[in-house]
Amino acid sequence: MSEKLDIISIGESLIELSSAKSLTYAECLTKYYGGDTLCAAVAASRLGSKVGYITRVGNDHFKDFLLESWQVEGLDISQVKLVDGYNGLYFIAREFDGEKEFSYYRKKTAATKLSVDDISEEYIKNSESVYSSGVTQSLSLSAKEAVEKAFRIGKENGIINAYDPNFDSLLWSESEAFDAFESIQSCLDIIFLNMKQDGEKVFEIDNVDNLIKYFWDRSIGTVIVKSAADGGYFVGADGNITFIDFWTKDVVDTTCSGDAFNGAFLHGYISGLPPVKAAKLASVVAGLQCQNIGAIKSIPDREKVESVYHAW
Repeated sequence: MSEKLDIISIGESLIELSSAKSLTYAECLTKYYGGDTLCAAVAASRLGSKVGYITRVGNDHFKDFLLESWQVEGLDISQVKLVDGYNGLYFIAREFDGEKEFSYYRKKTAATKLSVDDISEEYIKNSESVYSSGVTQSLSLSAKEAVEKAFRIGKENGIINAYDPNFDSLLWSESEAFDAFESIQSCLDIIFLNMKQDGEKVFEIDNVDNLIKYFWDRSIGTVIVKSAADGGYFVGADGNITFIDFWTKDVVDTTCSGDAFNGAFLHGYISGLPPVKAAKLASVVAGLQCQNIGAIKSIPDREKVESVYHAW
């Protein structure tokens, strides 16, 4: 691809099967696709960014659905490799009392075979920013090495590197997540954090100011902390800490809303918005996304986002 990309996102894709009813009683499920870094990629693309995605897709019955869907989204998939194997799967639904049901199957999938061979130096150099997550690193040792290579190339070429630990105890331990961060921290320019999952569990810091300063001391200049307890986002940038409210309290399903926020923030930041305004835009995207069931299918389009953003 000769056209310069705004964002390259690296990670896994999974088939999403969702329902507004409990899985116990649902008679049909809606098919879509998900994945944390894929969600960020689509959020940025729907806002108008030129986005490339790097992953491996299994040649099962879902392969054409995935590849064709991403092309419709406008993602550049020239670096997506089709391999023997199957794609991950997850189910998401709501119980009658509003509790979320969520389960996934992602061991030994095609995406776990992601490796340094999938990271093209020329491709990375032809971008403004690179984004990945701890979830991608947790897939396998080879996937962890792929993320390290991409960020190293980005660092060496003055490209903005952005990262979300996105810690999940079902994937690996706190110490493994911390070690994965340490392997790439010197390359990072932007980090997204969940206060409870990342701040308190992985970095063992329970104060927002201290958490942001912890990363500033490690030369990560832009730090975004998502805090449900405080009802918003803390933006640490240019030596200042600013609070941005969640755009909405009308929440149906928060699955991947943080990932949609990340993609929207990167879109705004790469487009020239200062970090605080980029976070405000991202708050709108995340707020609109979490008002419906499902991850990527609920991400709003640019027209809807802009109408809400300018009225807020």
